[in-house]
Order: sequence, then structure tokens, then C-alpha cells
Amino acid sequence: MVKEKIIHFILYLCALVSVVVSFAIMLTILIEALKFFQRESVFTFLFSSQWTADVAFVGADGESKEGQFGALALFWGTFYISLIAMITALPLGIACAIYLSVFAGKKSKNYLRPVLEIIAAIPTVVFGFFAAIVIAPFIVWFFSLFGIEASFQSALGAGFIMGIMIVPIVASLSSDCIESVSTKRINAALALGMTKKELVFAVILPESLSGIIAACLLGLSRALGETMIVVMAASLRPNLTMNFLEDMTTVTVKIVEALSGDQAFDSSLTLSAFSLGFVLFILTLMINILSVYLINRFHKRKNL
Repeated sequence: MVKEKIIHFILYLCALVSVVVSFAIMLTILIEALKFFQRESVFTFLFSSQWTADVAFVGADGESKEGQFGALALFWGTFYISLIAMITALPLGIACAIYLSVFAGKKSKNYLRPVLEIIAAIPTVVFGFFAAIVIAPFIVWFFSLFGIEASFQSALGAGFIMGIMIVPIVASLSSDCIESVSTKRINAALALGMTKKELVFAVILPESLSGIIAACLLGLSRALGETMIVVMAASLRPNLTMNFLEDMTTVTVKIVEALSGDQAFDSSLTLSAFSLGFVLFILTLMINILSVYLINRFHKRKNL
């Protein structure tokens, strides 16, 4: 009895520490972000595309400014590269999940599941190196066949390889949702003479849709926080463009760049990293809350 109480106390303490540390991180980011917004306009930060943090100038009010901190191009780059990643990851991940859960035999599952686990375990720097050495030259060569100029560092290269990195997340979580579909409904559909293809589209996908969407949102959350692949495959330059063959950068890369110099901790450049981190934190938190809600909704429907 005493041992159980000790174990319960240790587990409770571990959970409490994780919660306290999480709130401490949130509070620290919020405090430093508020310091930044006391110096810079929130409107300019969110809706201006001019990020020249290393160039000092004199503002309209006659006061010396450390730089311009318009993060619109950074948010756009984050969204655009993540969008390309999800366009790549969704069909591949969902197709893998359907194949593993419905069509694959035991031997195929024994080979494919370890492959997905190996891909998930590959460090992101390896993905970034592969994108820079293999994917980027291929993109430049391929589009040159049509007379289209492409940069060696592009949103397409970074987004594509990021999507490959996300495939195991989408596939494994979607597979779990598909395998959780009621066997009674599956057997009833098969008893009516449905083929496996008809079963997938008429029963399995509609029943597991909310769980699959939640898996995709978790994959999106993973893409939003990626840094190394963007550094190696998409450059450090903010670029507000629709052309996915040009270079651009993301919020996470700019955070690393802002904190990697020797500037003072209370400088606008350093504080801008906290403001970027705060906006990114709010965005990923909303996505994670939505995904958890969808997963809970899926489990409630499954239990009906």
C-alpha cells in the first residue's frame, strides 16, 4: 500500500513538473513578446512584409529604430511550405493507411510498418541534406525542360521533402483510426456484397474521417515547427510570393537567426524572436486543440 502511494506521488510529481514547465515557457514567451510589442506596432508586425532587422534607420517620429519587423512574409512562407508538405503527405499517408489496414497481408504489414518507423526516425537534417543535394537539382533540371527558371532553394523542394517526412505521422495515426472502425459495420457491408474498394469509400472513410482529419492536423502542426529542412532547402530570405520555385523562409528559421547573433538580450531583434514564437505557439495550440477535439469526437462516435 505504501509502495503504491509512493508510485502515485512520483507519477503525480512528474505530471505536475511537465505542466509547470509548460506554463513557465508560455509565460516567458508572452512576457518577452509584450516587451517587443511595446516598441513595435502589432499591425506592422502582422501585416508588413518588410523584415530588415539588421538595418537601423530613423523613423517618422525622429527616433532611431533598430530595424523593420514585418513578419507577413514569414507567416506566408510558413503557410505556403506547410501547404506543399500537406499536399504531398496527405495522399501518400492516407493511401498507406488504407493499404495497411484493409488490403495488405501479414507479410506486407511486417515489411511496410518498419519502413514507416525508419522514415519517422530519420533526423530532419538528413531530409534537408537530401533535399539540397538531390531534390533541388532535379527540380531545376525538370522545369528547365519547359523553359522555366527555378531556384536551387525553393518552397517546392522544402515542402516536398517535408511532406515525405510527415507521411509516417499521417499514415500511422490514420491507420489506427481506420482499424478502430466497428467490425460489425464492416462485416455487414461485406455481407451485402461490397468489394473492399467499395467498403473503403462507403464505410471506412466516412466512419474514420474525423480521426483522419485529426491525424492530418497533427502532421500540419509538425510541419509548422520544422526548421532544418527550410534552412537547407528554402533559404533564409523572407519572400512574399506565390511562385513555389523561388526561395522563401519560415517563422522558425527567423527565430533561430534572431537568437544566433551576439546582440543584447533586450534588443528588438532578440525580442522579435519571442513575438514570432508566441504567434506560432498560438497557431499550433489551436491546431492541436482542434485535432484533439476531432479525435475525441471520433472515439465517441465509435462507441455509439
